[in-house]
Amino acid sequence: MYKSIFILAALAGSLVAGAGEEHFNIPLWESGKVPMATGDGPLDAPFLTVFLPPENKRNGTSVIIAPGGGNIMLMYGVEGLEVAERFNDWGTTAFVLTYRLSPPYGEAARVLDGNRAMRLVRSRAKEFKLDPAKIVFAGFSAGSSMARSVAAAAGPGGANAPDPVDRLDSKPNYLLMVYSAGRATPGEKLKEFPPTFLLAAAHDTGAANGSAQLYLDMNRAGGVVEIHIYQKGRHGFGAATTSPEFSPWMDAFKHFLKVSGFFGGTN
Repeated sequence: MYKSIFILAALAGSLVAGAGEEHFNIPLWESGKVPMATGDGPLDAPFLTVFLPPENKRNGTSVIIAPGGGNIMLMYGVEGLEVAERFNDWGTTAFVLTYRLSPPYGEAARVLDGNRAMRLVRSRAKEFKLDPAKIVFAGFSAGSSMARSVAAAAGPGGANAPDPVDRLDSKPNYLLMVYSAGRATPGEKLKEFPPTFLLAAAHDTGAANGSAQLYLDMNRAGGVVEIHIYQKGRHGFGAATTSPEFSPWMDAFKHFLKVSGFFGGTN
């Protein structure tokens, strides 16, 4: 069963790539150079799927989207494609991240994938006409837990790294964590986290209470953080464009980004 789920998850990005010229895949590493790889199949090769806004809408902003799925699959629909389309409507270039799953991979590999994705987008900022200082890392459920770990582990890169991509900073400029606050890590410096938006439903108690606690911890530490906990609903609502409970959330997040300077005052 799990093997089938893994294959579907890993191949989803390839299927998306054929949907149109505006959707295509970028491997995080060259073949044979993926760190911690346990094999050389499609499940061992993380990648980004690019979603470009219409050319007349592009404003230089970008987002890396990490769908959830309990680390055994990826919810490409409501937590990937639909979210990317909303960002495209705002003029933001979206990159949906296919990261490595369990088994055989654990959190260490996923944190590598997330940090590499940040560096890779920055390395291609000129090509895509992006501002390397306006990149959101958006995570849903398991992807949200990974987002927190990515932010905690982010660093400036190695000045003498053989791979030029690894010389770049991997810290997100903005962080979105949806229905999962993630686990605390030793030495976590919450004040140094990027401006962070937390979102959950109250009935999803683990995510809601964890997000509320993270909000308190970040606020006390002096970080920039905003939280929205909806009174009704569930886990896994994704973009929720037509949902009676959750449909306002992406507009609320857009407002958060505007206030934080993401759009440069032009949107």
